Amino acid sequence: MAKGTPSITCDNLTAVQLMELDACTRCGECVKWCPTYDASGQEPGLAPRDKILRWREFMNKSYGLRARLFGPKEISDEEIDLFKTDVYSCTTCGMCGTVCESGINTIELWECMRANLVERGNGPYGKQNMFLKLITEYHNPYMMDPKARLDWVPPDVTIADKAEYLYFGGCTAEYRQKKLAFATARVLNKLGIDFCMLGEDEWCCCSALIRTGQHEKEEIARRAARANVEAIKKTGATKILYACAGCYRTSIVDWPRLLGEELPFEIIHIAEFLEDLIKQDKIKWEASVDKTVTYHDPCHLGRHVGIYDPPRYVLDNIPGVKFIEMDRIKENQRCCGAGGGVKAGIPDLALGVAETRVQDALKKNPDILSSACPFCKRNLSDGRDSLGAKELEVEDIIVLVAEALGIPLDDCVET
Repeated sequence: MAKGTPSITCDNLTAVQLMELDACTRCGECVKWCPTYDASGQEPGLAPRDKILRWREFMNKSYGLRARLFGPKEISDEEIDLFKTDVYSCTTCGMCGTVCESGINTIELWECMRANLVERGNGPYGKQNMFLKLITEYHNPYMMDPKARLDWVPPDVTIADKAEYLYFGGCTAEYRQKKLAFATARVLNKLGIDFCMLGEDEWCCCSALIRTGQHEKEEIARRAARANVEAIKKTGATKILYACAGCYRTSIVDWPRLLGEELPFEIIHIAEFLEDLIKQDKIKWEASVDKTVTYHDPCHLGRHVGIYDPPRYVLDNIPGVKFIEMDRIKENQRCCGAGGGVKAGIPDLALGVAETRVQDALKKNPDILSSACPFCKRNLSDGRDSLGAKELEVEDIIVLVAEALGIPLDDCVET
């Protein structure tokens, strides 16, 4: 760092966010609710208020009154590296922002801090640095051939060339958790909903890049958003269906911001779509599930976007389902632990958060812990296995809907 040059910059931080750094009163409410702080054994540096205080101190050393009079005070690499570890040990779930007495938008603040670290050469964290290379080269984070996007499609599923609805499958469902893709496609066919898909023209939504602060590098997130939007426009579809909460959040919140324009189509999560059909009496159930089910709100669908009631309405209307709530739900739910790149960068921490959330569910003795996000399913399943709670089934809502519609999924092989 050249003498007289600030160790950090104000890049990526808005004027509002700079004021938010001073708005924190250190009341400690966020500390009580932070899932990663709790799962870490309460490491002080992970507390949201401590991260804000430290970044504020960095800003003061670089741009405060003393810095203006005598020059910026250098921030050591050790300080920056320690801060990097702490700010990346966060799922960006937004729980701290929900309870913040000052109304700080912490989700955006953490992501902008991360973007600054990436720009400085200190971020991202661990295996998160592979996201950029993989998405640039393969258009997905799993190093899979883009032409294999629809290899999962079973012979009985019909996908139209053009339709009003387009199912945006997402990398995880199409390449890894194929049961989710099977269930979604077969449910749509069963209900007589014509839909098309992008196939090899579909790019990763880039949620992982944005959450880890890498979206500005090589502008890959912006290029991916543009590629997806243009590909969707070519199909003529006007309503885009998502069964992945991460893709849904990125499309409805991040794509318009990256592109600087409103999207020319409607974005709908499959739970919202099914809720509407049920209310119109357009779903004829064929089987009874006969299970006690509880529901975990994905952060990307709940706190990030505000979709809480549709998944519950669907579960309440599946024949045989006895729906019960956990103690922490909706705005106050506990994160599954997978978000914000934590699953890839700090898997042990992700597992610790998942174990705590599974314990929340086990207190209610359900047969099934359900959610509406493939990442939640994966991490909650890992938490269940770590706890040895084999009796608890972890499953996506759309799979339960398929079961109640008499749709077989036994031929689906997960990879």
